[in-house]
Amino acid sequence: MSSDKPSGKPLAVAQLSRLRFRHLHFLDILGRTRNLRLTAEQMHITQPAATKVLMDIEEMLESRLFDRLPRGMRPNELGLFTLRYAHAALDSHRKFVDEFSTLKQGGHGHLTIGAISGSAAHLLIAAVAELQRLRPLLVLKILEQSSDQLIIWLAERKIDVMIGRFTDKSQSDQFQYERLAGEGLQITAGVHHPLRGVQAPGLLELSRWPWILYPTSTALRKVSDDIFSSTGLSLTSGIVETPSFLFAIELMQSTHMLSLQPAALVDKYVRRGLLTRIAADLPDRMPDFGLITLRDEPPSTAVQAFTDVIRNLAEQAIATA
Repeated sequence: MSSDKPSGKPLAVAQLSRLRFRHLHFLDILGRTRNLRLTAEQMHITQPAATKVLMDIEEMLESRLFDRLPRGMRPNELGLFTLRYAHAALDSHRKFVDEFSTLKQGGHGHLTIGAISGSAAHLLIAAVAELQRLRPLLVLKILEQSSDQLIIWLAERKIDVMIGRFTDKSQSDQFQYERLAGEGLQITAGVHHPLRGVQAPGLLELSRWPWILYPTSTALRKVSDDIFSSTGLSLTSGIVETPSFLFAIELMQSTHMLSLQPAALVDKYVRRGLLTRIAADLPDRMPDFGLITLRDEPPSTAVQAFTDVIRNLAEQAIATA
């Protein structure tokens, strides 16, 4: 029988070896439904059988994992830890099956990459083109998002590798970072903006205009906040907060809003006469971005191939700069 309190004795390997795939599948479903009846339905078993499965798991682990409530189940601390393990184990199993099937059919596996926009996206495009040349059967999935969201996906193994930045110093304990490049910044506006052509408008003048800002959890927002807070100024007009560059473009073209954007992202829009740069004397650099992977986890063949390609491209860009 399971116990409400841990026994204090370490679990033997033989005990844990009894934890089967169906147990992990059961835990993953119960973690999502928090309901034995719904879990039983999804497992295609009876509710008494589901209760027995949970009792067997708790007996193996010598610990109660869920608090039984009148209308559901609530995982305790050990339960939450076990649910995370079950989800990660099943996700790893699914990736193995997918990649094995692809290799068996003559392919070269799957790779899911998360990347920030701006200079990182430009480097990624070159890397993907080269990777497709080297491994034409590799199945690639690209997700663009801010670093704070990407690193969550990496921890959850929803992506295999990311190009971005740490958003908290403590992340270096779980993730490995390898610098790729730096990134320039530019204050941008619509071509009709009154500050177009004005030489070096000061912070006071800039603070009076409405701004489009990235979310507070992003590195770019930290840069823009630091610019004004370092001088004791704050933005006094309207603010729109969005992670979407395309939405920001539309706003800048139809309003007098300003936005601090990665230079590599806005270059082509400026060249095409869709946006304009505001020649302000401000810090023009973002923190470096790089490759981020899970620490102490051997890379798959596809991840290793990608990191080799993008690392070489970054080194070439630095050498020719």
